Amino acid sequence: MASISAGHRNSLIYILMDNILPIETIFIHHPDRAMPRLAPVAPPEIDYTDPVYWNGLIKMSLSKFFILCVLNRRPMHGYEISKAVENTTQGCCSPTPGALYPVLKEFEKGGYVTVREEVVSGRKRKIYTITDKGETAFQVAVKAWAEVGACVSANSEGICRTEDCC
Repeated sequence: MASISAGHRNSLIYILMDNILPIETIFIHHPDRAMPRLAPVAPPEIDYTDPVYWNGLIKMSLSKFFILCVLNRRPMHGYEISKAVENTTQGCCSPTPGALYPVLKEFEKGGYVTVREEVVSGRKRKIYTITDKGETAFQVAVKAWAEVGACVSANSEGICRTEDCC
């Protein structure tokens, strides 16, 4: 852990957020106490009638799919990947650096992409290339999204017609 100046030791506040479970907890550390004190914080209420919620959820899920999609065409650097995804989706999905690079790191760690550095105009760039494993993952994802798309289309009137879809 990085060293902390004396002025900051008395007021360390850690906020941990869990994206899977709607639980947020604040950990307050005070040097005179042996254990941190836990103070629960109510999670924000989700409005499932808000299209912004559903659009965000769908776009987050699609980002990984479209990152593999554009890398399936050719190797690219990060900014180029972001722009290619944006162009491919006609602006529907535009991953920010804060969303893009963790996914690329996850793909690299899993063996779905490889990374090499090149220097362009004196600047280092990381070039991402999809691997055979990444191509296989993309093909599996295409089939999965096609199934989901067919299910959504079949139920576009808001009525689940088959047990297989819902």
